[in-house]
Amino acid sequence: MNLFKYFREEIIKSVEAIIPGLDTSKVTAEPPRETAHGDVATNAAMVLTKAAGMKPRDLAEKIAERLRAHPAVTEVEVAGPGFINLRLADSFWYERLAEVLAAGVTYGQSEMGKGHKVNVEYVSANPTGPMHIGHARGAVFGDALASLLVKAGYDVTREYYVNDAGSQVDVLARSAFLRYREALGEEIGEIPEGLYPGEYLKPAGQALAKKHGPALKDKSEEEWLPELRSFAVDAMLDMIKDDLAGLGVRHDVFVSERGLVEGGKVQESLDYLNSQGLIYEGVLEPPKGKLPDDWEARPQTLFKATGFGDDVDRPLKKSDGSWTYFASDIAYHQDKYRRGFASMIDVWGADHGGYVKRMQAAVKAVSQGGGDLDVKLCQMVNLLKGGQPYKMSKRAGTFVTLRDLVEAVGKDVVRFIMLTRKNDAHLDFDLDKVLEQSRDNPVFYVQYAHARCHSVMRHAAGMWPESVGHTPGVDVLARLTDPAELGLIRLLAGWPRQVESAAEAHEPHRVAFYLYELAAAFHGLWNKGKDDTSLRFLIEGDREVSLARLGLLRAVVGVIASGLGIFGVTPVEEMR
Repeated sequence: MNLFKYFREEIIKSVEAIIPGLDTSKVTAEPPRETAHGDVATNAAMVLTKAAGMKPRDLAEKIAERLRAHPAVTEVEVAGPGFINLRLADSFWYERLAEVLAAGVTYGQSEMGKGHKVNVEYVSANPTGPMHIGHARGAVFGDALASLLVKAGYDVTREYYVNDAGSQVDVLARSAFLRYREALGEEIGEIPEGLYPGEYLKPAGQALAKKHGPALKDKSEEEWLPELRSFAVDAMLDMIKDDLAGLGVRHDVFVSERGLVEGGKVQESLDYLNSQGLIYEGVLEPPKGKLPDDWEARPQTLFKATGFGDDVDRPLKKSDGSWTYFASDIAYHQDKYRRGFASMIDVWGADHGGYVKRMQAAVKAVSQGGGDLDVKLCQMVNLLKGGQPYKMSKRAGTFVTLRDLVEAVGKDVVRFIMLTRKNDAHLDFDLDKVLEQSRDNPVFYVQYAHARCHSVMRHAAGMWPESVGHTPGVDVLARLTDPAELGLIRLLAGWPRQVESAAEAHEPHRVAFYLYELAAAFHGLWNKGKDDTSLRFLIEGDREVSLARLGLLRAVVGVIASGLGIFGVTPVEEMR
């Protein structure tokens, strides 16, 4: 139960009883900014004052009078210019705690997105080498966002777009051919500039040598390039999938750019745009600021992107007559739309920020306004050790691999830390800090709360074997009367709202913030029990209050596990 949605509906009922027919779409019910103001706050009187023809405070008083009759409401206050604050009965919170216990790790699941398909495309790195730490952030973000949307009830497809039709794939094939010659015993010397230098291509070269022997060596590039292109892409995709599996990242669908081109999808897409009068031959204005050395005023095939919110129209063909990347990307997104995905989310690196408007314009054009594209940009990750920039091994030749990072600190640490900042904020990943056992390390702090709960429950099983799996009723849960206990229950009851609001905003980092806040509240209650023995979780002479507190611990365990499940992180029962 999203209690804030529930009270929004109750508030709207009160409004309709006073003045029927008002547009209540802007009415909200949210937690107050300060807990001292109550449990639920609404702007109803503020946003309806004009339509109701009443002063905000006068309308607020009328709404408040009706809400005072609600059985779960103990106090209603009209504050400031017309905000309404509600305070809820303790019995309401005990009922919510019982809901948490009944649902376990499924608590927070929502039907908000029921019947709504969403395509989340993430990673989509060029298949030219292993994953590096820059890819890790987008991979984790996209995977967690997909899981968050599933939790909120959406039908989600996780997708990877394989950029296997560009010139970089020809460079990859030439690089693989060099390693093939090396595997045959040839001395290749330094890797020529323009080819990929990483040793990760050695296995591909060895596999080619085993398959073909020296047969390819004396053939022309024109003869061996097509086969090596396909072979090398497949080998790199296998490596990428293996890297991602080590991080716990998976995709449902892999779509090949080359497949779209060879299947005529790019031409088909541009024919469609042309039929809509959205393609023309023209000359673009020079870019603002310093002109690039290779810029020239020349006629180009252009897409009318400005008609759909972009700043300038965009080229679809290069000077040699081949399609631009943008042309292929238009076809790819039209293909998504035709596969039934009106809602699309693309996760890109921050260096692609200038590409967002044109792609959103293209989606509007090829879907006739029926498609929506949300692009999430992931900023850079700064790798540190002890607060200083750090370089790990460079098996890839020019960059630090994702596999290096996972091997250094573990999959779960990488995943959690990558989600502790908003995706478009820079993130410092300090190899020392992320393994530190302190409050400053969020993954440790949350996991420690989960492990502490299990420690108490194991101890309780020795004292009262019947407590294992026991679910206390609301009457027993009513023994939880300390403000810290009730505050923890309020936080737990807010989890469904956190899931829905984070899913709606496409912001999984909100889950990390929530889990940290929940862990802090739990640790605070633990420390309070150190100073006041009556607040300890297990009191030998009071079985009932102990069972109530064990129920509270089980609820904390369930919600932490639920949140970590969205992140793809395994909750621990013991800290090592």
